[in-house]
Amino acid sequence: MSKTVLAINDVTMQFGGVVAVNDLSMHIDEGEIVALIGPNGAGKTTAFNVITGVYQPTNGEVILDGKTIAAGHPTGKIKKIYAGGHNGEYTKSVKNTPDKITKLGIARTFQNIRLFKNLTVLENVLIAKHMRMKANLFTDTFMLSHKEEKRMREDSLELLRIVDLYDVRGEIASSLPYGKQRHLEIARALATEPKLLLLDEPAAGMNPQETDELTAFIKRIRDDFKLTVFMIEHHMNLVMDISDRIYVIDFGKQIAEGTPAEIQNDRRVIDAYLGVAEDE
Repeated sequence: MSKTVLAINDVTMQFGGVVAVNDLSMHIDEGEIVALIGPNGAGKTTAFNVITGVYQPTNGEVILDGKTIAAGHPTGKIKKIYAGGHNGEYTKSVKNTPDKITKLGIARTFQNIRLFKNLTVLENVLIAKHMRMKANLFTDTFMLSHKEEKRMREDSLELLRIVDLYDVRGEIASSLPYGKQRHLEIARALATEPKLLLLDEPAAGMNPQETDELTAFIKRIRDDFKLTVFMIEHHMNLVMDISDRIYVIDFGKQIAEGTPAEIQNDRRVIDAYLGVAEDE
């Protein structure tokens, strides 16, 4: 039986009178690559922001490895105008900041690349590695943190070897070709040692060759690092080729869930999102 890494239960995210995510429930099992698709403005990035602690859900809960990492219920002014489902069923409030979510094992990339553009490839990865550093006043006093710094540098170089960026380790991040910058952003996320990797439109701005390379790259890191991957993506060839399962949302609500073959033949998805073939 598959182990559920992430569960999103009845999550609603409401901003004033605007319901961005409406009564959303999903689960991601260990080792899966799961895609979240839908039209622009459907609430996909808002859902990621709830998972990663940017927003606390208005209602519902997010569970990582059996532990609630985010939860909320309507309070204050929003209580009077709450428009989501399951009103009154959730009473617990749990909020974690994005850095705490990262330490719990969720790493994320963004649609717009967010590298330290004036630092080297290696420095970008080292900064992420420091999130796991155990140094404190005692270790600094007795010079013990130098060993940890050395180990982190060695680990970072090994990571760059695995993801085929070792040969450009000394290059300034902004000087890399666009596709390699995407790979570096993912490598930096891997440096935080996640159990769940969230990718927000990783193929955005890529040409067909770069997209094919990214597809193979995501599959490889899933296997090499024993990761679970949850991604938002508009590039349907990538989604259909790489995903074990797909969730589809529209206007903040889930309208379908299934395998790529099931999603491609779902009339609700075709009407709401996929539409006619790309060459028509």
